[in-house]
Amino acid sequence: MDFSLTIAPATEADIPDIVALVNSAYRGDVSRQGWTTEAHLLDGQRTDAEDIRDLLTGPGGAILQARNEAGQLVGSVYVKEQQPDLYMGMLSVSPAHQGTGLGKRLMAAVEEHARQVGCTSLLISVISVRDELLAWYERHGFRRTGETIAFPTDTRFGIPKQPLKLLLLRKEL
Repeated sequence: MDFSLTIAPATEADIPDIVALVNSAYRGDVSRQGWTTEAHLLDGQRTDAEDIRDLLTGPGGAILQARNEAGQLVGSVYVKEQQPDLYMGMLSVSPAHQGTGLGKRLMAAVEEHARQVGCTSLLISVISVRDELLAWYERHGFRRTGETIAFPTDTRFGIPKQPLKLLLLRKEL
């Protein structure tokens, strides 16, 4: 990556930027510019301000945000302590910055955060039919646990176009 980046915890003032970033990375036409789109699997939004506020203020939860030298939000990731795991979710990189190594830098920040709070592994959930995303995480040290979770039924997080389930993956630190 050839630009400087600041990664720091988000605050409630960052909620509008985070909502816009996450939705642009996963849903709608803009998301199709990047490889992390879920637009072919789900209609509707990925998140909203209420969801992000709940994640930010929930016990053990935080959102790490990455801003470029101009202060523009270009990436974010949700983390939550679930000892011994640190759950990592909603890893989002703006479609214009995908493929630049930003996701790897965010994951390195998550690993550092996990160590600081005493977690010994990372835990993630990935839609089972997202083969390219599963492969990306596996290349970065995650392994499938064999566990699955039902896909959320709350339509404010998306409307599935087909039956979906989530796979759990873990990375030992």
